[in-house]
Amino acid sequence: MFKGWLRHKETMATALNAQTAEKAAQYAAHTERLEQRMRVLERIVTDRGIELSDEIELLRDDRPLNGTKTTQEMRS
Repeated sequence: MFKGWLRHKETMATALNAQTAEKAAQYAAHTERLEQRMRVLERIVTDRGIELSDEIELLRDDRPLNGTKTTQEMRS
């Protein structure tokens, strides 16, 4: 009787280990996908940040907007 119970426990442990390994593999794959997406987002933000900064600098000129002071006037 004890051997039957022990065999049942071993079978259950094996099934649980397999299930746990499957979950771990799923989590690892999900984490890898998230890391790849983060790398893409970081590249977009970094690259776009430089371009955006350049565009902002190009917009800064000495034309007055609605009667406001120019950049040169503000610096003086």
